[in-house]
Amino acid sequence: MPLKQEGALRQSQVITTYGPGSLVDLPDRSVIVGGLEYWTGGYPGEPGQQLQPISEERLVAKLKTYLQLERLELYPPPAAEDIGAPPTGRLPGIRVFEFPEWFVADWLDPNETRYRARPLVHKRRLVGGKFEAPTGRKCSVVAVRFVQGCENGHVSDMDWYGFTHYWDRDSTCRRPLWLEERGTSGELVDLFVRCECTQERSVAQAQRMGTEALGFCKGTRPWLGENAGEQCKANADGAPFPNRLLLRSASNAYFAQVLRAISIPEPDTKVRMAVDVLWSGVLSTTPSRESLDQLMNVMKLPILTSLAAFGVDSVWSEIERRRGVGGGASKPLKAAEIETLLSSAGEIGEDVPTGADFFARRVPQTGQGAMKYVERVVLVHRLREVVAQLGFTRFEAVAPDIDGELKLDLRRAELAREVRWLPAIENRGEGFFLALRTDAVKRWMARDKVRARGEQLANGFAAWAASRQVKDARFPGLPYYMLHSLSHLLISAVALECGYSATSIRERIYATDAGYGILLYTGGSDAEGTLGGLVEVGRRLAKSGDALEAALDLGRLCAHDPVCSQHSPDQAQEERFLNGAACHGCLLIGEPSCEKRNELLDRRLVIATVAGSGEEFFED
Repeated sequence: MPLKQEGALRQSQVITTYGPGSLVDLPDRSVIVGGLEYWTGGYPGEPGQQLQPISEERLVAKLKTYLQLERLELYPPPAAEDIGAPPTGRLPGIRVFEFPEWFVADWLDPNETRYRARPLVHKRRLVGGKFEAPTGRKCSVVAVRFVQGCENGHVSDMDWYGFTHYWDRDSTCRRPLWLEERGTSGELVDLFVRCECTQERSVAQAQRMGTEALGFCKGTRPWLGENAGEQCKANADGAPFPNRLLLRSASNAYFAQVLRAISIPEPDTKVRMAVDVLWSGVLSTTPSRESLDQLMNVMKLPILTSLAAFGVDSVWSEIERRRGVGGGASKPLKAAEIETLLSSAGEIGEDVPTGADFFARRVPQTGQGAMKYVERVVLVHRLREVVAQLGFTRFEAVAPDIDGELKLDLRRAELAREVRWLPAIENRGEGFFLALRTDAVKRWMARDKVRARGEQLANGFAAWAASRQVKDARFPGLPYYMLHSLSHLLISAVALECGYSATSIRERIYATDAGYGILLYTGGSDAEGTLGGLVEVGRRLAKSGDALEAALDLGRLCAHDPVCSQHSPDQAQEERFLNGAACHGCLLIGEPSCEKRNELLDRRLVIATVAGSGEEFFED
């Protein structure tokens, strides 16, 4: 049954951490967050006034391609009534479902003197949400912390009777079950499930992968309501995945699959902004250019008077572009962004109307010291980022590649039975962009020692792909490793003086044919993100290079040197395949800041270390 529980989650948390299918511990219950059909507050299909969709055409075009949909819109998560939820007649919110349905009672078996044994009961045996002990006492219960899931994102309760009576899966025994702690370590080997028929089994056996300890997945999707199961397929033959043990509160229980895009100005920005205002009304349903001409010029519909200055042809072209999205989905998300940042020697977006989403300008820079390797510094005074969730995974996270793209055949769990819209948020803030000289990068990549280090990194990447059975894995290349490592050093250096915490600064790495650069930015849907601290850091960086010099100083020496600097990613005994010289003493930062979960890093490619190996881009 759905539950009602008032909470205090930020909208951004719903997109990244507590989206549909996530397991959440409420004060008195453990629940699973419902799918998009169970979101209320003005979404498509609800009666009454609808929310205004979030507009970001490049991102929507990509999402349509991935999900193979003709129409798609983005909407924000439900907002509390006191911050402007629409008057739809229904309270905004997200329905959740009680999960799991097995509980452990807060009552010790008085007949068991050797171990701590508590009843393991299904919710059907509860009376008013409590367990009634043989003494007549009503005891509180807590949800059992173990469930089972598969790599397709399916999740379900463990078959505790079947698991305990593993010697006879068809056993009809339904005598009481007990969860016994036979040690003080808290490990699974000390935790046993015992039936009063004397059968018992260690919970640690449920961790064995590739065994029949938990059976095979049945495609259960409790976040989509009743009768929402599907056939679980592990391969083209249709065979299901084996179930795997999943701890509800573990970090691998839910990985939101999100795409990010930076709003960039287009030549027809003004007409796009005008159409944005009216898109959810009459424009989205206008069938033809002739109908639009009649509404604008013949009937002179008052709501369309603001479009008269652009003409019917321009407005209709924009409508067609939104419906068909032209070729917008063919270019990688990051490619269009870096082309915009590198497109002008002066101001970028200077013709954009006041209140637009993007404004940036290039500033003069010093050519001395490390700055001689820098092509340009761009101050991004105004920036808008749109983040949309299109699915989720369990056990293993799947992130976009270095171009900000996802594979079309990527495995993901659905957010709804029928996806018509996706949840998204808008973050607004500021930052700065630093581009390295392309000729300097090419010369650096041609050096023998750099190529040798590249072979080690490529071998480590191949070993990682083989160990994870990742198909068609593409080595990101040396420029990405170098830029990513430099970005982490810059974040650590500027966080001390820009006024933002390190975890509120995000990175966007550009290692494309169009150029090589780093965008450090911060933004939020609430207060943080508009203080101007990063722009000021970028201005001083262009003038004196101080932030870059400070970042390089951080990379020269690590507290774990020489072990850190001498690490080779192709050393199988360590199984740190994706990183070179990188550890918590030098390059690793808070994961909210990193676009690659602290992977694909090597500071030896940036600056000379105690290893003295000669692969650094910034030569002393």
